Amino acid sequence: MGKKLSAIKIPPAAGYLVFGAILALSPLMVEMGIMRFAWLTIIAGIVIYSIVALGMNILMGYAGLVSLGTAGFMGLGAYLSAYLTMNMGLPFFLVFVIVVAVTMLLGVVVGLISLRVEGFFLAIATLVVSEILRQAFIQLTDFTGGFAGTRANFPDVFGLFSLDRNWTFVLIVAFLVLAMIITHNIFNSATGRAMSAMRGSESAASAMGVNIFRYRLLAFAIAMGFAGAGGSLYVHFIRFTEPNTWIFVESLFIFAMVVIGGVRSVPGSILGAFVVFGVPRLILANLPVIGDIAGLSFVFTGVVIILVVLFYPAGLVYIWYDIRK
Repeated sequence: MGKKLSAIKIPPAAGYLVFGAILALSPLMVEMGIMRFAWLTIIAGIVIYSIVALGMNILMGYAGLVSLGTAGFMGLGAYLSAYLTMNMGLPFFLVFVIVVAVTMLLGVVVGLISLRVEGFFLAIATLVVSEILRQAFIQLTDFTGGFAGTRANFPDVFGLFSLDRNWTFVLIVAFLVLAMIITHNIFNSATGRAMSAMRGSESAASAMGVNIFRYRLLAFAIAMGFAGAGGSLYVHFIRFTEPNTWIFVESLFIFAMVVIGGVRSVPGSILGAFVVFGVPRLILANLPVIGDIAGLSFVFTGVVIILVVLFYPAGLVYIWYDIRK
């Protein structure tokens, strides 16, 4: 009987749903006084950056491509979502689809750039695209409000009623679970195997019939679509955005989330977002002396990256996998 029970495997999708259900209880824990009110905002940030990190994991972990322009696409998603809901009066879910479609299309453009450059030069190219977007956020004041920023409301449900802060958090968690399932399916599909082959050797993958042109564009489209989705959710939970939110450092933090958590792993992206975004704000900021250090998150993230690269380059999530083995 014990052997039969040990042989039962829980489908990953079921595990993701259970994880999401537990996470969705956070607002209730705040109401009960178990968690602080401010913690819900921090946890929402972890959830949003987890979605973006999942997209980056597809791009980096499977396709073997590098982007330092993710923050610009998050900003584009945030500004576009705020403008379409506040100025055009469109319902949130329609706007969300539009935002994802637009950022995926722009991701294809970046993918076309990637066909001409590699490695370090590709990272610089994506960084330039992100900075162009940020300068657009500053200059297009009629659209973005410039440095004064722009505001947004909590999401509405097809124009019928608006969600409050707690239900918006639950909606964000639901999108995270959906992103986890989508990412897992991509990893275990023919698309994931083709990207993995391309990551190992583009020449060998091309000889095996993998369309390098197609999968490079697809990887960038998916990653930037996830970034746009994260930006849209961010602005409707925080209800404000301004250009300096989407600086180059944010792209580095997202990159660090994938490296620290673990490439080619769905839980690794979540763990990385928690370590990079959550730990400095939830734990270190409340410690005496350490909490008073200026730029604490920068120092902490840098130290963790060095330690991970030196002692566990596969990522922190694989420590658990090795323990199980």
